Amino acid sequence: MKESIQLFRDYINECIHDLRESGPASRNAYLAAADKLRQRRLQQEIPGLWKHPPLMLTATIDDGWGHGLEVIHRFAEAVGLECKPLGLLLNPERIIEECRFHRPDLLGLTVLQFDSEEALKRIRKEVPNRTRIVAGGPLFRADPDFAQRTGIDAAVRDAAGFLEFVMEMEL
Repeated sequence: MKESIQLFRDYINECIHDLRESGPASRNAYLAAADKLRQRRLQQEIPGLWKHPPLMLTATIDDGWGHGLEVIHRFAEAVGLECKPLGLLLNPERIIEECRFHRPDLLGLTVLQFDSEEALKRIRKEVPNRTRIVAGGPLFRADPDFAQRTGIDAAVRDAAGFLEFVMEMEL
């Protein structure tokens, strides 16, 4: 089993490399890469990178489409995370309530607008301390200090960045 997990980790690293080399991908290309990764995990007959799958809740605060979350869900499930989508355009109260109830290992957020700063600070302050927040969206590129100011544990640019983040997770 340990050898299979290492082989899977090696394959994930190849996937990260391929995603980086190909440059910005379309949503369909990302989904296809995630499906290929999931197929590899199933072929190797392993549950994922962890003995007990970590739980990740996902939501958006100011994104009504959620295309980024769809991509992250596919990659998260491909590597063995248990994912529970909370929904789109949620207020901080709902996100906090769900995190307190489910006590997830990760909270994945898409954030598009700068005026979400106070909402993110509140979420960080009120979700369980053990819950790490990983977020994406163009504003993190526009304002590199935004993640630090709001208490985001990891700001990821794309699916490759998300995979790098989960590969480093220790639970």
